[in-house]
Amino acid sequence: MRQGEFARQTTETEVSVQLQLDGTGKYDVQTGVGFFDHMLEQLARHSLIDLTVRASGDLHIDDHHTVEDVGIALGRALLMALGEAKGIRRYGSCLLAMDESLSRAALDLSKRPFLVFKVDFPTEKIGTFDTELVREFFTALAMNGGITLHIENLYGANAHHIAESCFKAVARALREAVEIDPRMQDSLPSTKGVLGS
Repeated sequence: MRQGEFARQTTETEVSVQLQLDGTGKYDVQTGVGFFDHMLEQLARHSLIDLTVRASGDLHIDDHHTVEDVGIALGRALLMALGEAKGIRRYGSCLLAMDESLSRAALDLSKRPFLVFKVDFPTEKIGTFDTELVREFFTALAMNGGITLHIENLYGANAHHIAESCFKAVARALREAVEIDPRMQDSLPSTKGVLGS
């Protein structure tokens, strides 16, 4: 069972994440940030990773700390679930359409974190959610999950659709990358014999 969990408590937030890589996309997400919950549900459903998230934070200030710390915890749980990463496909990509929005994501579970984020939002908020937090989440996920992650919105007019197409594209890329390649089995997907620097 490739599963991971991570809990993080600071003066700003209390977060716990549990995930199962070989799941069916079941989710139970409660962060107190409605739009963010919706995005995490999309991430779970379209990656087929079972995901449970509990977060409480200083939402009276804003959503930043909660969103960022969930990204940190999710990245750490993902690393735990991958373990030595033997047999995984390692790479994944997706070009995803959602109504008028088209986004693409490509990633490498290399344990060498990096983020390229080329997404512009036409509004600063989606409801009460700050659109700049989309980048903050993916930064935290990539840095703590050891993911080289590229996300680009090619075009779109609706901020909700743009954000959701990014989350779904990352989910589909992640689904591909974490899968076990039957031709690899117990081999590490690297000529170096190790992932990371």
